[in-house]
Amino acid sequence: MGEYLQQLVQDDKPALVYVMDPMCSWCWAFKPVLAEIRAAFPQLGYYTLAGGLAPDSNEPMSASQKEQISGIWRKIESTVGTTFNHDFWQQCQPRRSTYPACRALILARHEKKEDAMIAAIQQAYYLEAKNPSDTDTLVTCAQEIGMDPVAFEEALLSEKTNKALEDELAFNHQLGVRSFPTLILKQEGQWFEIGLDYKDADVMIQQIQTRWSPA
Repeated sequence: MGEYLQQLVQDDKPALVYVMDPMCSWCWAFKPVLAEIRAAFPQLGYYTLAGGLAPDSNEPMSASQKEQISGIWRKIESTVGTTFNHDFWQQCQPRRSTYPACRALILARHEKKEDAMIAAIQQAYYLEAKNPSDTDTLVTCAQEIGMDPVAFEEALLSEKTNKALEDELAFNHQLGVRSFPTLILKQEGQWFEIGLDYKDADVMIQQIQTRWSPA
């Protein structure tokens, strides 16, 4: 188990644990309400875990898979109001591969830039029609948030980073995480999953307040 996971497990302070994938469209939809939740509980610790929605693949998406995922985008757009740039499906060659973006999150975490990396990947993917399955896109994201692009690319493709992701995915499985995003309140050695509402942060804030109150 890596240092970050050890810190999470051993941390006695109550904390919110957010399990997400930078290329998960529902995580993109959840971003505004998550920001409200975090602002409502500045006293709580906060951890982000990489979800690993789809493993490494160099195979282009099939037509049916592209239609399925682009359909999810349209559903989120119509029900939640989240903005998507649908030019992605014409301008890129999509691959069902989100592990590279998850590794980028883990590397950015070493420099306390995981929030910035997630934002950069989501901006590139959902608004700029760029493909974060591609190393070049992730290197550009790293450079944009002030990371060394050469060192980042080398680490992104390393076995050490891949092992860190594998450990994180195994930990998520132990927690019982089955979908993304997942939000968990950790306190006194117990882990409570919070029911999600993509439109109303107060629904989740109330759940957290029921489980936790400041000393």
